[in-house]
Amino acid sequence: MRLKNGTIKRCLGITSFLGIFISLYMAFFYTPLDKNLGVVQKIFYIHFPAAIVPYFAFFVVLVCSIIYLKTRDRKWSKIAYASAEIGLVIDTALLVTGTIFDKPTWGVWWVWEPRLTTSLIMWLLYAGYLMLYYSVGEAERRSRLTAVYGIVAFISVPISFMSIRWWRTVHPIVFEPTKIALDTSMWVTTLVFLFSMTLFYAYLLGHRVDMIGLQEEIEDLKDEVED
Repeated sequence: MRLKNGTIKRCLGITSFLGIFISLYMAFFYTPLDKNLGVVQKIFYIHFPAAIVPYFAFFVVLVCSIIYLKTRDRKWSKIAYASAEIGLVIDTALLVTGTIFDKPTWGVWWVWEPRLTTSLIMWLLYAGYLMLYYSVGEAERRSRLTAVYGIVAFISVPISFMSIRWWRTVHPIVFEPTKIALDTSMWVTTLVFLFSMTLFYAYLLGHRVDMIGLQEEIEDLKDEVED
């Protein structure tokens, strides 16, 4: 079973890295240069996937938290924590690329508009999730508290996603049900990058869950030795 899981992880890793390399090539050599922003616009191809993948990662936290509270199987708590951790790292990339994009676009590094503000609040909530995880020592209590927190924190995800539709914002709506506000080469490149980053998230998730399991085994062995 472990051999099979290892093969799947290697395939995910190779495919995701290859996809990201292809996406970068497409971003710089396949897509046209934006007339207004120039080469700075290329950061959009990283920025957009970095916005969507955390939504998926935090949805995994929500689902696994609900399953944990129902089954009390700590496997789901491990997956939830690993997904929150990876989602927060990618969400940090979103905020960083956003500020880089803001400066040449709007002349400032940060604008307190709905999408950026709700994204920052979401980041703070899931940073709080990680802080809660490390602040509680007893495993069952930690899993229970983080599961409840993970469910409550998810309310920030739909608010962040819908902010550009609910409130006036400088962010354009790129993908709509009836149209795509991008050139064909641009949206194809964006989707390839999104697919590659999603695979990369899955690759990291598998490895992080294994690492958490090993850390808990080491802690249990230390407790046995001390006893």
